[in-house]
Amino acid sequence: MMRNLRSFMKEEEGMGTVEIVLIIVVLVALVAIFKDSIKSLVEKILKKVTDNANKI
Repeated sequence: MMRNLRSFMKEEEGMGTVEIVLIIVVLVALVAIFKDSIKSLVEKILKKVTDNANKI
């Protein structure tokens, strides 16, 4: 069993295309779900940056 675990840990195969596509799909889904929250957060941050830049 330990030999199998060691060989599994030593595998250096890269990520497959399917895994990368699944990660991208999950990220796109999260952005779609939280789109309004992300938009309002970015607007608040940019407003603070603009206000502080005008003070300088």
